This record gives sequence, C-alpha cells and structure tokens, in this order.
Amino acid sequence: MTTDDERRDRGAAGPGDRRRARAIHAAADARRLARRRLPWMVFDYIDGAAGTEAGARRNRAALDAFCLCPRVLRNAARRDPATTLFGSPAGRPFGIAPMGMCNLAWPGADAALARAAARHRIPLGVSTVSSTPLERMAELAEGHAWFQLYFSGDNTTAFRLVERARAAGYATLVLTVDVPEVGRRPRELRHGFRMPFRIGPRQFLDFALHPRWSLTTLARGRPEMANFTRSGLVFDRTESRAAADWDTFRRLRDAWPGRLVVKGIMDPADALRARDGGADAVEVSNHGARQLDSAPALLDALGRVRAALGPDFPVFADSGLTSGEDVLKALVAGADFAFLGRVFLFAMAAAGAAGVERMVEVLTAELDLAMAQTGVRNPDEARAHRSALCWPPA
Repeated sequence: MTTDDERRDRGAAGPGDRRRARAIHAAADARRLARRRLPWMVFDYIDGAAGTEAGARRNRAALDAFCLCPRVLRNAARRDPATTLFGSPAGRPFGIAPMGMCNLAWPGADAALARAAARHRIPLGVSTVSSTPLERMAELAEGHAWFQLYFSGDNTTAFRLVERARAAGYATLVLTVDVPEVGRRPRELRHGFRMPFRIGPRQFLDFALHPRWSLTTLARGRPEMANFTRSGLVFDRTESRAAADWDTFRRLRDAWPGRLVVKGIMDPADALRARDGGADAVEVSNHGARQLDSAPALLDALGRVRAALGPDFPVFADSGLTSGEDVLKALVAGADFAFLGRVFLFAMAAAGAAGVERMVEVLTAELDLAMAQTGVRNPDEARAHRSALCWPPA
C-alpha cells in the first residue's frame, strides 16, 4: 500500500473519541455531536434533502406512524440478529448504504466504515465517488464491499468502473437509478458546496470557525474523488444521466457477471421490470429524500413493491432509517434487508472510528430490544410473521 493510501486510511481517533462515543445513545446524539464539530457546509451536505425537505419529514412521519405490535409469552430469550444475504451469512439485517465523499465527515471515514463492515460481516456500499479507491475499500472490507455505480453521460466512465470493480473482486454491483439529474438541495446551494471540493472566502470562514475539523483535515489531506484522481477518468457531479434507459440496463446486465442490485426503485412496475430484466434484487429507496421532494415515503412504497414482487424475490430498503427499531419496521413492512447511511457519517464526525463502532452497537441493541418486545428471535422470524407484527394487523 502506498504512503498516500496509508495516510487516507489512518483513523481519526483522538484522546476524547471513546468518551464522545460513549455519549452516543441514539442516532440523534451522533447528529447533535456532529453538528458541533462539522463546518456548516459539510453538515448540511450530509444532513440536507431536496427542496423544502418535506420528503425527509415524510420518511420520518411514515416510520413514526408504522406501529409494531408487542407479542407476549413467545419465549424470545435467545435472540440473534444474524441473517443470510444472497445465501451467505450476515451479522446483522442492516448494512451501510453507499455515500459519496465520506471522508468529508472526518478523515478516515471510508476506512472506518469498511473495517466495521468486515468486523460485523455486513455489506458496505462503496460509492462511485468514494474518497478512497474502490480497490482499497474492497481490501479493507474483506469481501463485504458492494460497489455502487452511477450511469454517466455516454457511459464510458461507468463501464470502465464496472471493469475495475470486477478486477478488484467485487461480487455485487449496486446500480443507482434515481439520479437522472442531481437533486436541488437548497442547503448545499446556500453554502456553495461543489465537487471537486473548492474553497472560497465563505468556505474559508466556515472552516476557520470549526478548527478541529479543519486542522485534522489539513493534516490528513483534502478529501477527493479517489476513483477518478489518478485513473484518467472524469466525474462531473452535474452531468445529466437522464438518457439512461432499459437498454442501458440490459447492457450493464450483460457486462456484469455478478449479482446486480437496482437501487432507487419506488414504483411496482419498475420493480417488476428490473426483476424481469435480470436484477438479483431491488432496493426501495428515495435516495434519502435528496432527489425529489415529493417522492413517496420509503415505507409507503416498500409495501407496494413487495406485494408486486411476491414473497420470494429479494427486496432491500433504505432512506430515513435511523434506529434498530426502524430496521425491524422495514423488515416487517416488506424488506429482506435494510441499509442506513447518514447515522454512520454523523457517528464518525462525532467520535471517529469509535463512533462508527458505537453506532453499530446502538443499532444492534435497539433492534434486539424491538425483537424481544415483538417476540421474534431472529430476522427470519420477523419476515415470516410480518402480518402478525404490524399494527393494525395486515
């Protein structure tokens, strides 16, 4: 591994990280601590959503309104959060969603997330615009990395990245299809956020007022889109992807020999077409409400997609999940597996790699307690007894 790679991988642990990690008892704690440490521009990039952010509130409102029915005297004393995913064991029924430029949250975030994925045997989505090369992420995740792909303008870049992912040993490709154009996120626009990362007078003042993040980032190196900086490839965040269609999807399916997950599905008809076109799973997602302010809430779309696909086709879910109880709600609502994103970046910003580890512990504890209250011993039982666990009963 090169000196540059070692520098990027180095954790951001400081003397107070374990103390700050112990202060995280829920995702809200991680968000609160992250907001103190991060420049406003970076916090709003992570936390923000499209338009008026009604979509983000809708995600949360639907999760809050979805009730789990406590079931009693079911002997759930021995509980295990482990499950299977594509026929292989997974330590939890949740994984880490792909997120771009994670090292903006704190230096070493990508590496910390990859190591957590390896330690807990959960999938990690490695973004097209990760701040650590996809090859290095595959090594760190020890077989638990999935590569997330965006289509590009003429798709030359996209298909070259597919070749790199295959050569790096990735077995699962996650095709994100809900970004024909980048969503309009006012919080980003107000701060002048852009990629590649650029610093003007406004950003300089923002960073000066958050010296711990700024000095740590300066010492460790400015985050960059690592899959493009030394490869000859070019990424334009604002480039239109609206020309992609089902023929493009078929080309990708023909080119990729591994498992293919289609992420960003909200409509049952699209889910059926993805399945019939060769997808191995669909991921119901509204991109964390970062694309279309008026998009349906995750749970509202999830049930309809599951009903259309039937009980056996793999369906994953992400967008707005912030707790282990939310994970169980997603399973009961129709998902086979769930992914969370922002909570891990907030935990990293709050307490470095110790924060990421703490967040996995918190989510697991919340999930375990919810399983005890609903009388299920493992995620398979939650899926098998969906109709008996939601309230009012299905």
